[in-house]
Amino acid sequence: MNGILLISMGGFFGAISRFAISKKLQHSNSYPMGTLTVNFVGAFLLGLAVGLQLQGSLFSLVGIGFMGAFTTFSTLMLEAVKLNKEKKKKWYYSYLLGSYGGGIILAYSGLLLGKGL
Repeated sequence: MNGILLISMGGFFGAISRFAISKKLQHSNSYPMGTLTVNFVGAFLLGLAVGLQLQGSLFSLVGIGFMGAFTTFSTLMLEAVKLNKEKKKKWYYSYLLGSYGGGIILAYSGLLLGKGL
């Protein structure tokens, strides 16, 4: 199957999944739990895909398409700026530190798990 079609299909389902999970977990005027959760899950799953050494069509579908649309760096940045602008400094710093630190740890954990399977 064509790589562009696989990436598009994965992206379609990744974007819908991100929207559904974020909407379910996010409550107005609160900590950006929806985006944080999606990015944590995405970091782990992408690490797992790399650890499992997915390649070719499967990696295009899952790694590039689904995970590319599922995770969202731009929303993370926008929410961080919003927290800072609203003077919610504790939330701002915990969100950034948690997002980056947790994301790296989860991606590495997924990678190790994938290599072990």
